[in-house]
Amino acid sequence: MQVGEARVHVGPITSEAAMNEARPTAVPTVHSHAFLGEGHANAERRTWAVIVLCGSMMILEIVGGLIFGSIALVADGMHMSTHAGALLLAALAYSYSRKHANDDRFTFGTGKLGDLAGFTSAIVLAMIALLIGFESVSRLFAPVPIAFREAIPIACLGLLVNIGSVFLLSGGHHHGHSHGFDDRHAHDEEHKVTTGIGELTLTIFESGVSPVFRIRPVNGVLPSAEVVRIETIRPNGARQLFELARCDDYLESMESVPEPHAFAANILVNENVYPLQFEEHEHGDEKAHRDNNMRAAVIHVLADASVSVFVIVGLIMARLFGWLWMDPLAGIVGAGVIASWAFALVRDTGAILLDTNPDLQLAERIRSVIETNGDQVTDLHLWRLGPGHLGAILSVTTSHPHQPDHYRARLRRFSVLSHITIEVSHV
Repeated sequence: MQVGEARVHVGPITSEAAMNEARPTAVPTVHSHAFLGEGHANAERRTWAVIVLCGSMMILEIVGGLIFGSIALVADGMHMSTHAGALLLAALAYSYSRKHANDDRFTFGTGKLGDLAGFTSAIVLAMIALLIGFESVSRLFAPVPIAFREAIPIACLGLLVNIGSVFLLSGGHHHGHSHGFDDRHAHDEEHKVTTGIGELTLTIFESGVSPVFRIRPVNGVLPSAEVVRIETIRPNGARQLFELARCDDYLESMESVPEPHAFAANILVNENVYPLQFEEHEHGDEKAHRDNNMRAAVIHVLADASVSVFVIVGLIMARLFGWLWMDPLAGIVGAGVIASWAFALVRDTGAILLDTNPDLQLAERIRSVIETNGDQVTDLHLWRLGPGHLGAILSVTTSHPHQPDHYRARLRRFSVLSHITIEVSHV
């Protein structure tokens, strides 16, 4: 368990001064429980901006659909209303979790508030999908006249609003909602070394390929592969020499770099040696970094965009061929799309709220790191605290005189572990 050191006095205490000296001195420590995702404040601002945009479009679609007799347009507007409501819920969750991030009442912080908001949003989304489906089936058997000239432009405008909402929520770039692996996961570390032939960068590249060393010049000409080599020195003293080959604008090792990527390394340039140190860092599975609050907002936008497409197609087909049944059919298909998104969101956020293991592979890697020297992990709990933050509780049985800090140091390679409690039993 997480305990501090205390000096213990053994023997009788004969005076008040001795008693005061014998008392253990506690050193106060500060341990933050603010487990919010990266870009939390920026996501909050983007969400409020989209609320204004979608709220305006929601009113226009519902009123227009009722006036012009398009159930699909009303359905799209109703979904837009849930979309606006979900965005409001997301914005409030961002605001509340930020304001109370360091509130002692929340034992493990407010990082999971976004998952709770996402779960609630998904439930509402599923209920609206059922309502849209019911109304669409009713209109399928009892069609009503549709004012195509007015309904189609409003549906197209709704699609444009959805596209704008996606752009705003993403912050202007595509990867804003994946919350998964990014450039940081392409290599463990990047080292810059000034050599006799210029400044070089050395990385371990492993994005979609077996891990290899790559050397690039910072400024200047790429050196010849014949004059540069890399030597690794493992903690157990094992050495390995890597020859390099030229590939476009970098040099790459001809052999892959074995795991783990924690070792000393020498860049050998002619007769000169330039030492450096690699420490392996693991970032966890994509789901550990996913912001489900923003994901719920994006799901509403994307589902609404899909419904808008179905609405436009249904209205055009109904107008061109007189197939009035295409309009309610578009509503049915849209309801199915919304329901599928809602199911996926309920499944993922519900698992987090129930503290299920978010990354089984990470749990096994943690176990293997701890058990390298004959120690045994007798109990391991891994759960999500917030986007990009996992908590872990371990019980370790060992015959060595190791303390919790020894195992804590081993787990530093897992950057996604933000709160670790370790209990050590000596046998």
